[in-house]
Amino acid sequence: MRRLYFSVALLISVLVASAAQAQDLFLVSASYGKNVIALCERDGSVLWQFKTGGPKRGHTGHHEIQMLDNGNILFHDDWDTVKEMKLDGTVVWSHKSSNVHAFTRLADGNTMIAESGSGRILLVNKAGKVVSATPLGKDGRGSTRQAEVLSNGNYLVCAEGPGTVTEYNKKGDIVWEYEIKTRVYGAIRLKNGNTVICSGSGNSVVEVSPEKKVIWQVKSQVPDTDIALKWTTCLKELPNGHLLIGNCHAGPDSPQIFELDKDRKVTWEYNEFELVGNGMACWDYLNKTQAAKVRRSVAALAAK
Repeated sequence: MRRLYFSVALLISVLVASAAQAQDLFLVSASYGKNVIALCERDGSVLWQFKTGGPKRGHTGHHEIQMLDNGNILFHDDWDTVKEMKLDGTVVWSHKSSNVHAFTRLADGNTMIAESGSGRILLVNKAGKVVSATPLGKDGRGSTRQAEVLSNGNYLVCAEGPGTVTEYNKKGDIVWEYEIKTRVYGAIRLKNGNTVICSGSGNSVVEVSPEKKVIWQVKSQVPDTDIALKWTTCLKELPNGHLLIGNCHAGPDSPQIFELDKDRKVTWEYNEFELVGNGMACWDYLNKTQAAKVRRSVAALAAK
């Protein structure tokens, strides 16, 4: 009987561990005195964290973060330098630019960096050489926040000054633009061709068609919830069609991230105010495969 009890207990522990390994993760990044990067479970518990540079008041950097396929993290904790860091804190790649708020590592190994200081988008290779530079539009359109590389190779760029979401080709020609007229922060192109915009100071999320018709929007408060929308920031579309929305400066009673299903109903909330405070503008989502790899890396680091 004792052997049977042990076998059942062992089976349960294996199943629990396997279930944990199969869960996705979130990589969060916050300044405003918190100055932290952390890997978190969906329940908010911290798997790994790293204290970054930054002031005790206000913010610098922490407007973009990406978990790379090699298990490293692409981040910034000042406005000019993009860094690639191992989980042990070792910086293995960096590039100094000018007033950076957006960047991403591409599949070909190049890094896209949006420079607000120079009003252009750069592609930088592994050796740190600039391989291309795309000029951004006039009238403040170079004052970027989030910038995404679309599947067609174009750039989708949010400009806080004029309040525009603009699609550029590699030459810098404007091929599509939506004027939201707020200090807009983030936008993505959905699989269905529509564009979802986090309006920043507009305290809203808006979905528009290629013809610029508003398909859906929510402002100030998410219906049927107590979620107050403040500075809406970055966002992602999950494979199942759900949306993840960033909600910065919303105080301790509203989540910093929340998930909407296809009917735009809330299915999940992340609220870890003690960890990230009121200044978490960016985060990244790790699917189950990527999360399992990172969990192994964290375990190996802890075993050293």
